[in-house]
Amino acid sequence: MQLADKNAELQTKILFERIREIPNKGIAFGQQDATMYGINWKMKTATSKLKSDIKEVSGKMPAIHGFDLGHIELGASSNLDTVSFDLIKNHVRKLNKKGAIITFSWHADNPKSMGTSWDTTSVVKTILKGGSERSKYESWVARLSTFFKSLKTSKGTPIPVVFRPFHEMNGNWFWWGEGNCTPEEYKELWRETFYLLKQNGVTNLLYAYAPNIMQSSEEFDLYYPGDDFVDILGVDIYNYGGREAFINNIQKNLAILKEKAIQKNKPFALTETGNVNSGSEPNWWTKSLYPGIENSGAAWVLLWRNARLDHYFSVYPEDISVPDFKEFARLDELLFLKKIKKINY
Repeated sequence: MQLADKNAELQTKILFERIREIPNKGIAFGQQDATMYGINWKMKTATSKLKSDIKEVSGKMPAIHGFDLGHIELGASSNLDTVSFDLIKNHVRKLNKKGAIITFSWHADNPKSMGTSWDTTSVVKTILKGGSERSKYESWVARLSTFFKSLKTSKGTPIPVVFRPFHEMNGNWFWWGEGNCTPEEYKELWRETFYLLKQNGVTNLLYAYAPNIMQSSEEFDLYYPGDDFVDILGVDIYNYGGREAFINNIQKNLAILKEKAIQKNKPFALTETGNVNSGSEPNWWTKSLYPGIENSGAAWVLLWRNARLDHYFSVYPEDISVPDFKEFARLDELLFLKKIKKINY
């Protein structure tokens, strides 16, 4: 087994093998912040029961759970979406115990301007070795490392997770994205962050590389930091261009990933997606999303968050797509938590 982190915990290696096994059973279904909030509710304190819009609709808990670490770098108590880091840790422990797979993104602020991730002030060069913001960035990764190392079971065993940093780099909307740094600077940022995490003693991560929609295999390669620094291949795709374009984009991009995955012996996933027209497409699940992911070989699909009625990407109990989602959730290929728990290594 060749993981990016040669010193990875046994639990991390087991997680990797579980992920590699998933496509033999189907495709796991997940959502960002699924247990943290949904439409018209928010989890503010730890409770024994985990809630989810997905479960409210289908009776099934997502198998993949995504969380974001934006603002951990600032030493804040809550992330950029006002979710408590302590509550995230609590839910990670509970979900891990139930057999769920956890993924983390990191919408870090711009280290130079101190604006958000979407502040495209040129900064990457300044946080690489020798750069003017290097010491600040090292302190940010130290805080990130402390969080990752704190993810442990009640018995003190490290909880392995998937880390998907600096995503959608072939788009221009993040400070690490296209036009805001060179491909070489991006790759160096990835590698140096990887080494900083290792130096800080982090051993429970699988690293996921996830561009936005790609037009070619060459676009995947442009920012790819190398096989020694990546464990899982991903892509983020939303339906901005309508149904036909969405289906075609998913099929084309997952085919690109599948080819790369076979070459590199790594699993792949649709690491972020969602319906940007939520509330107006009653059969989006079976007529848009499923035709794209069906028999693709992807390990999972992660829907983005349900923040509020003007910003949600999945389904909730009063949504127009509820009947269609129930049909989607009954498909044999779709794996929710109960099924994913049975996939062991």
